[in-house]
Amino acid sequence: MAAQLERGQGLASTIARVILGVIFFAHGWQKFVTNGIDNVAASFEKMDVPLPTLSAWFAGIVELVGGAALIIGLAVPLVAVLGIIDMLGAIIFVHWDAGFFASNGGYELPLALIAGLIAVGIASHGPLAADTHLLKSRSKAVRQ
Repeated sequence: MAAQLERGQGLASTIARVILGVIFFAHGWQKFVTNGIDNVAASFEKMDVPLPTLSAWFAGIVELVGGAALIIGLAVPLVAVLGIIDMLGAIIFVHWDAGFFASNGGYELPLALIAGLIAVGIASHGPLAADTHLLKSRSKAVRQ
């Protein structure tokens, strides 16, 4: 029974991690490829985001590279922390004044993403995560 529960938790964690990774990757792709990072920086400047060029690069890299890392399950706790910082910036500087609901441009989506990042950042990363296999290899090397 405990083994089934553990497998189910690993599967749930994997699904959540991959979905979050796809969402972040898509937004990073949008910043670099679809819109262009210079346009994102200009948009950030209009919204009074501090250090708009640096902030655009930070958000783009965290979302694109971090999204890919979440998909494969690499450095999940670190990516979760960086993603939370990214989403807190989005809430504070972009979405807060619009209120809660995403339909009005509010902070509902970045808040939900923060909840997901907290969950996958502290949970088992699942059997298909690169971290899982790297940690197993490292613990075997330490024991020998």
